[in-house]
Amino acid sequence: METVLNVKDKIRAVENFPKQGIIFRDITTALKDAETLKIMVDFLCEQFSDIKIDYIAGIESRGFIFGMPMAYRMNAGFIPVRKPNKLPAETYSQEYALEYGTDKIEIHKDAIPEGANVLVVDDLLATGGTAEAAAKLVRKAGGNLVGMAFLIELEGLHGREKLAGVPKIVSMLKY
Repeated sequence: METVLNVKDKIRAVENFPKQGIIFRDITTALKDAETLKIMVDFLCEQFSDIKIDYIAGIESRGFIFGMPMAYRMNAGFIPVRKPNKLPAETYSQEYALEYGTDKIEIHKDAIPEGANVLVVDDLLATGGTAEAAAKLVRKAGGNLVGMAFLIELEGLHGREKLAGVPKIVSMLKY
């Protein structure tokens, strides 16, 4: 618990960003501290140490920050989940709702071998739209979604509710 509190102390709260009334949880202040970065990556990896992970699917862009070192540490491959038109080969796409309108994310059609165990990673679970879309993509590509890992969860936005079918959901810090 003390470790979590120390990490929480490293997260900067920026008021009224990106718009009025929002408190943005800025992880850059934690990322620049080598020991804190190690604690965050180690914590997320340890939560899934009892599950065979074949691939980490990191959601653009901050999911890449945690997903790559986690994949390395867990001896797993890394799969980028990208915004539209960023991947060069044939993709699966999944649309999701935003506050005003929609967006989508994509994954290469050949990214996941049928039945491979996949852990989805991102820095933040807020409304759950992006995470839900990533879960759908993993399943569409033939993967076995074994869990989702987030550094931060904004509990008041109830994003976890959109992830009802995910076997294990972990967040290090809750606001």
